[in-house]
Amino acid sequence: MDAMLHALGEILLRAVPTFLLILLLHFYLKGMFFKPMEKVLQARYDATEGARKTAQESLAHAAARTGEYEKALFAAKSEIYQAQEKAFKEMQERQSAALADARAAADGRLKDAQAAIAAEAEAARRSLASESDALAERIAESVLQRSAA
Repeated sequence: MDAMLHALGEILLRAVPTFLLILLLHFYLKGMFFKPMEKVLQARYDATEGARKTAQESLAHAAARTGEYEKALFAAKSEIYQAQEKAFKEMQERQSAALADARAAADGRLKDAQAAIAAEAEAARRSLASESDALAERIAESVLQRSAA
């Protein structure tokens, strides 16, 4: 058994430089390869996540601006519709007033025309009445002159 332990000790003694070499290789690769690679991957992750977060913030900001724009557009449209409605009502009122003035003027002219026609008719009746009397006298004279002759 002593020989076995001695052989085992020799194997372990020969394995120590390999173990140390692997340990040295591990720290060398860790410092020279894996840490820079980890930094690059972390920077890449940060860049992609940063870009993703920036894009999400931009989308949120754009959505907010779109909402504000839509509200402003709705308010502007409402204001325009109210202004149009007010202008339409004012135009209707002016039109109604002008129509009422025109009707009043037409009624006045109609009454004046009716009065003038009535006056002319009365004058014509008087004239006809006086002419009819004169004409009746002539007819009576001419009938009497024929009967006397």
